[in-house]
Amino acid sequence: MSKIINDDEVPALDLPGRSLKWMYTPDMKAAKNCSMNVVTIKAGNTVKPAHSHPNHEEVVYLLSGSGKVYIDGVVSEVRKGSAILFSAGCIHMLRNSGSEDMKVACFFSPAATFEDYLLHEDVEFPS
Repeated sequence: MSKIINDDEVPALDLPGRSLKWMYTPDMKAAKNCSMNVVTIKAGNTVKPAHSHPNHEEVVYLLSGSGKVYIDGVVSEVRKGSAILFSAGCIHMLRNSGSEDMKVACFFSPAATFEDYLLHEDVEFPS
């Protein structure tokens, strides 16, 4: 079943370091093999805690902003237009080190929900 959802019609969840909107979830029964959310990270904020998805791949695409990404202990620069693949099980987080909001589209396969996040509270983003 094809379905159109507009970002401004989806309620935002306020989470540590970010605001998150689930656009497609398994509960919606719109997509069988993927899910998607949109995350907004304010300037100076870091997505916390570090997390992984043991049984899911995640691709994120930066719609706006710039910053850094942490993947399994390695920090890299990212900017508008960057696509990042988080392999299943890798520990990751994003930091907005720019001056404008970072907006990120996150795609999961197979479809994921918050129950599929494994939190790594002990992992800090390097300074």
